[in-house]
Amino acid sequence: MDSDEHKRVLDPEHDTAALKALTHPLRIQLLGLLRQDGPATASELAARTGESSASASYHLRVLAKYAFIAEAEHRDGRERRWRALHTVTSWSNETMESTAAGRAFVSLARRRQIESLERSLARHEADMAAGRLGEEWVEPSGISDLMPRLTAESLTELFDTVAAKLEELTARDAEDPRAEQVVFLAAGLPLAPHEPADPDPAPDSDPDPDSDPEPAPDAHTIDREDLTP
Repeated sequence: MDSDEHKRVLDPEHDTAALKALTHPLRIQLLGLLRQDGPATASELAARTGESSASASYHLRVLAKYAFIAEAEHRDGRERRWRALHTVTSWSNETMESTAAGRAFVSLARRRQIESLERSLARHEADMAAGRLGEEWVEPSGISDLMPRLTAESLTELFDTVAAKLEELTARDAEDPRAEQVVFLAAGLPLAPHEPADPDPAPDSDPDPDSDPEPAPDAHTIDREDLTP
């Protein structure tokens, strides 16, 4: 494990058990909540996730076992509070690609990030509708879906530039009372060109002009069964 104060870097060879522990969807969600909202008890996290306190407590202990979280300062002697040890979990994609377990973890982690984004979007919309966020957040909030053509080197440079700028702005706004927590998710997913479709084979004979052929399936056609709730 290569870590600093803010980042936990996982290696598929040395952190096999930790990777396996982090594949559980509830554990990923609990870790995300502790990072997003700060220290909390198992009961508080259970209420946010819809799980039982016993289940949340068990999975928190597993996260603690593999050094993702630790006990936080208690408000009193009756509760056990937990805190995240790092603000981000990271890894080398190239290193993860070398093992089947590493590839499976990266695939799962990315899908969990998308699920987390959906929850964050719902929370953002609810906060805006309820007036818990000021109108100054209406214009800058949003999700971009851009599709530039880049080389591998340029994509790496883009991520490095965004990370450096984000660190700079976070430090600048650290003491500003106007600052709010922002969910910022960046994705760079290269796509190979589509394979050209095979041309339709030439018919053996001309179709009967009087026949009424069955229409070809259309991707935009909605069958009656598709409308069944």
